[in-house]
Amino acid sequence: MLHLTPQPPVPTPADLLQGLNPQQSLAVSTTEGPLLIIAGAGSGKTRVLTVRMAYLLRMGVHPSHLLALTFTNKAAQEMRDRIGKLVGQSEARSLWAGTFHSVFARMLRSHADRLGYTNTFTIYDADDQVAAIKAVMQQLGINQQNLSPTAVRSRISGAKNAMVSWQEYERQATSISDKQTAQVFAEYERRLRLSNAMDFDDLLLNMIRLLEGHADVLEAYHDKFRYILVDEYQDTNRAQYRVVNLLAKKYRNICVVGDDAQSIYRWRGADIRNILDFERDYPEATVVRLEQNYRSTKVILAAADSVIRNNAKQLKKTLWTDNADGEKITLLACRDDREEADHIVRTIRNRMETRGFSFKDIAVLYRTNAQSQALEDALRRANLPYHIVSGVSFYKRKEVKDTLAYLRLLVNPDDSESVLRVINEPIRGIGATTLKRLEAYAGEQRVSLFQVLQSIRSVPQIQSRIAAAIEDFVNLVDRHRALLQELAPASLAQQYLEATGLPRMYKDMNTEESLDRWNNIERVLDHIAEQQELDETLTLSTYLEQVSLVSEQDDPKLGTERVAMMTMHAAKGLEFPLVFIAGMEQGLFPLAKAETDPSEQEEERRLLYVGITRAERELVLSYAEKRFRFGELVYSRPSMFLSEIDPDTLSAAARPRLHSAPSIPTAPTAPTAPAAPRTVSATPRGARTGPKRSEYSQIPAPEPYGQTPEYALIRAGMRVKHPMFGVGTVLAVGGSGQTAKATVEFKGGQRKQLMLAYARLEVL
Repeated sequence: MLHLTPQPPVPTPADLLQGLNPQQSLAVSTTEGPLLIIAGAGSGKTRVLTVRMAYLLRMGVHPSHLLALTFTNKAAQEMRDRIGKLVGQSEARSLWAGTFHSVFARMLRSHADRLGYTNTFTIYDADDQVAAIKAVMQQLGINQQNLSPTAVRSRISGAKNAMVSWQEYERQATSISDKQTAQVFAEYERRLRLSNAMDFDDLLLNMIRLLEGHADVLEAYHDKFRYILVDEYQDTNRAQYRVVNLLAKKYRNICVVGDDAQSIYRWRGADIRNILDFERDYPEATVVRLEQNYRSTKVILAAADSVIRNNAKQLKKTLWTDNADGEKITLLACRDDREEADHIVRTIRNRMETRGFSFKDIAVLYRTNAQSQALEDALRRANLPYHIVSGVSFYKRKEVKDTLAYLRLLVNPDDSESVLRVINEPIRGIGATTLKRLEAYAGEQRVSLFQVLQSIRSVPQIQSRIAAAIEDFVNLVDRHRALLQELAPASLAQQYLEATGLPRMYKDMNTEESLDRWNNIERVLDHIAEQQELDETLTLSTYLEQVSLVSEQDDPKLGTERVAMMTMHAAKGLEFPLVFIAGMEQGLFPLAKAETDPSEQEEERRLLYVGITRAERELVLSYAEKRFRFGELVYSRPSMFLSEIDPDTLSAAARPRLHSAPSIPTAPTAPTAPAAPRTVSATPRGARTGPKRSEYSQIPAPEPYGQTPEYALIRAGMRVKHPMFGVGTVLAVGGSGQTAKATVEFKGGQRKQLMLAYARLEVL
């Protein structure tokens, strides 16, 4: 007898609404006309989206009439999977659901001939773009050392996102670099055309050209996509905004979902006006606010709300939850970033022992990638498993590996792998063919590659121009090798790396990514200085040995049982029971540019809101009173955002008052087991709750904020220590800022005049 497996009953529209709260139900069942769903953090947005799509299908809408646009393929696939479980896989597969770029590429291939392409056009990614731009620059004779191809790509992409053509860019160009970029832009566009290729930005721009220039195509898509849904609408740029509104123009059944408080990609072209102005664009729109949070405790939500309410540009909403009140937020005040990292590790251990958290429950968030170095070192010392999310380990990043390779050449110039890694970083015009020939010649002569480079004029068939570039490279290395016994490791490394041009290359690109890379190089130099403070016998050789042992450790194969480390941007969309946010200092979080730009300040505040709302049960914030930044030890004030957090959400425990002005630093000592973290109360002066205010430190008022380099605190009469000359007494100080000088008398009566910005004097 044949037994058939019973199929689950097909749900009715009413069935789909079961289990939703009233606002979620309204968002799902409002099927006609424009709809703005303001989805607060942890409010069940994904469930609402998928149930809404299933609801439309059960109301009789054909799957081919639905278009869902997302920002990640993962989100689109998750949507299909969930819809398939609700209404069946066949209907789910017929949906048009995908990223903006994937959906538009599919549409463009159907009409490529309308725009002068064939339907087999190639899509260039970022690497393809850079390669094409390099070829164009070489063709035009534009020096790639003066104008970086990566920076040119970034400028062209920014122009396209703003819907600025190469002709308009050319008209607006004033500086030499802008005019050269305009030349490259024009030729790059011609090259794409000749190659039957589009870059990622073209997929958006060509959709606009197709829809605006061909009425029949626009009409066809109007009738096809009668219901449009856009996820993460706050992250759309102006080109995406234009396409979506063109497609929705006829039926106006457009549903956009997002949270203006989580708009954190302004630097990538996202335009928060798109969601803020939705009701202006669609006056008849229904607005549904999803305000019930299912993720976090009441304390965490109150803290997030108290921060974000300081933004002027926002859609009003108030998150609430039926969850427990939860633990108060812990605030760790640390002397420096090393102590901060150690205290975070101690707190992780404590919470695991006392609260039952596992490694996979924990995330450590930071504003910049460079912060991960101290945190990684502390976790490794404590033998705690971790992994970098949406990124690579600090020591495995390209710019860090390049920096270390340069330093290895000083210690061991026969290291041929290091030569090959950096000889063209920055570009010196020494091609791959030449390097292969030189490697072969070195093999024939049985000498190292660097030895061949030292006698480059004797190598046959090497062009004079290339030989000159190689001689410059060799002289750079040899000149600084001669200083190995004269300069302290930190001073030599700083001088040498600056001479290579590697940090300047990334700084001059002036993009978000390049400045992050530059910051990471500076972080390596800072690390050498820190290790030198801890060990007076440190040499570059011993430092590189230490780093190589750290960087070559195998990542623990523990699956998900690892502490997650990531930037604040990478944390969006994730959630963890226990979250740490490190580096809550003015100039770091928020970044310094936010002090003069209100829109940047609001973006930074939204970023903190995202970070806070990643926490489900507990949140720990930390800051350092001083840390090495950009080659100098600087004193920092606590972030202005700390004073915006509702003081009732923070735990209060006695600790020494944090002075608004730094005292003279004391000589650093070797690290020992870190002291118990100092927990700060952010209760404002005069608050009536808790013990009397004299028992607690206060978060300093938010203005003025600034950082004071340690060298600026040096005064006549102080006893100091120099890495080379030893202990001495400051006789006089003159000048200011980077030009400040000190006259110091060392043992034996030897007097030296030193530039304070570079001398690295240690106050005793």
